[in-house]
Amino acid sequence: MHGYLLKSRQAKPINISIVHFRGAANNLVINQFQAIEPLVKQGFTILVFDYAGFGFSEGHATRKDLLDDGDAAISYIRSITESNTKLIAYGQSFGGNLAVAVAAKTQDKLDGLVTEGAFSSHKDMAAVGSGLGGRIFVKEIYSAKRTVDNFKKPILIIHSTEDETVPFSMGEKIFAAANQPKVLFEIKGKHLDGPTVSGELITQKIVEMLK
Repeated sequence: MHGYLLKSRQAKPINISIVHFRGAANNLVINQFQAIEPLVKQGFTILVFDYAGFGFSEGHATRKDLLDDGDAAISYIRSITESNTKLIAYGQSFGGNLAVAVAAKTQDKLDGLVTEGAFSSHKDMAAVGSGLGGRIFVKEIYSAKRTVDNFKKPILIIHSTEDETVPFSMGEKIFAAANQPKVLFEIKGKHLDGPTVSGELITQKIVEMLK
């Protein structure tokens, strides 16, 4: 599994590390780095990685392997960070749905969870493009809206009301099913533009969530 541990040389460090669950498109260098890099500039330490069969990582992309990859990434960064360092999973889009399922299994290692532009389930997302047929024929192994109630720690759900890729209503579904303490942070902008257009506000929300 291929990844990078990112730290800023200029920003004042924040005592919070992030495991970034990337979206499905392209790879770390082409566009996933740009999606999270503004939060590095805010002072977070962030582990970015390619799932098996994605980008630079070897292996085959199966949904079970994705769960194992997420578990491995969280275990790795927890093993190299100080015990007083807070650790969160931050999942975007496809990775948001996955991050919820992984966080529910590994919450003993986490202090919180953030999703941004996450879809509520594979079936819900298939229905956006293909209607009822997509919902019927797509297999559902895990979904954010079904597993989020197993996560018992703070959760921040970020979603743009202008998102044309993953409808805002999906963020609302995840929020409705989540346990307290939870925050739904409505932003503006395109799909996964949150760190770029609202990096400082997202940073504040994360810090407040973990107080």
